[in-house]
Amino acid sequence: MYDREARFPMQETRNAARIEYTEKGVMHLAARRCDILQISQSTAILGLMTQYHVPNQFYLDIPDARITKIGCVLMKTLANNRIEVRFLRLLTDKEINRIFVYSTHPAHKDYVLDVRA
Repeated sequence: MYDREARFPMQETRNAARIEYTEKGVMHLAARRCDILQISQSTAILGLMTQYHVPNQFYLDIPDARITKIGCVLMKTLANNRIEVRFLRLLTDKEINRIFVYSTHPAHKDYVLDVRA
């Protein structure tokens, strides 16, 4: 399935985010802060401390852009406290634009929020 899908270009960004996952079955919901370093419609590279247990499946919340509960699957753990994740659904262009509006990356300083959409 993944080998036939179109590749979306990764773009650098810098957004605060949060991952939420369950520990010890369904009884305890845990959340950890992270940074989105690169993003596309289907994947993202997150920066967080990888010395701790990183779950295989979790939700990604981006509170500044008001995007909640994006289902993610851990693809691989990279060096320098980074992980590559795959989204369970494609992000829309509207959501990507909203992420770039609230990004602190210098390349996105001229992005504005379209209130008509």
